[in-house]
Amino acid sequence: MATLEETKAVWKRADAVCFDVDSTVSTEEAIDELAAHCGVGDEVAQWTKKAMDGSITYKETLTARLKIINPSLDIVKSFIDSHPPANYLTPKVRELIELLLARGTAVYLVTGGFYCTVAELAKSLNIPLENIYANKLKFFYNGEHAGFCEEQPTCAAGGKPAVVGMLKKKHGYKNVVMIGDGATDLEACPPADAFIGFGGNKVRAKVQEGARWFANSFQELIDVLQESS
Repeated sequence: MATLEETKAVWKRADAVCFDVDSTVSTEEAIDELAAHCGVGDEVAQWTKKAMDGSITYKETLTARLKIINPSLDIVKSFIDSHPPANYLTPKVRELIELLLARGTAVYLVTGGFYCTVAELAKSLNIPLENIYANKLKFFYNGEHAGFCEEQPTCAAGGKPAVVGMLKKKHGYKNVVMIGDGATDLEACPPADAFIGFGGNKVRAKVQEGARWFANSFQELIDVLQESS
């Protein structure tokens, strides 16, 4: 794995940056907040713990949690209206993304979260909606919950590395950086050329130990970019 200095060098010349969303771009975990909105926060949290200890796959825990939440289209809309995702941006992430875009760096949101909430964040950050790779909820014609799209790579193990690999192949990126707080983000490098662990909202020991560069704020990343300006 790259050293700290090598990681910073890739960061300075990045032609694409992939951000995780929950507890990275956003201060919150959207599925937990949706569960709380539906009054089943504690029950869903128990499944989240199972996912964290590795005793169950991400797809299995996603299926179980959505079965408990059972979010209709109306519920999802009321959640977004009462809990605007753009109100929960991590400090300095807007400035960082503005800086990246001004430098001509492509910015992507790659997450196990839901497209419907991530799209609201993307709009507020001027990130093209086609640059979102997230899970998509499905609904029946009457608006009732119908599961999630299992064709999205981010719903399964290895999804984030698959997305990064696809982006490199499709666009020819030479310096792709993955930024996130979780083990699935760490696993995306390689094929990402560098990984930056983020601990501004949650510090996960595995990520902190595995990341050559572990940042506790986005200001750290801004400072390094501005050094090279």
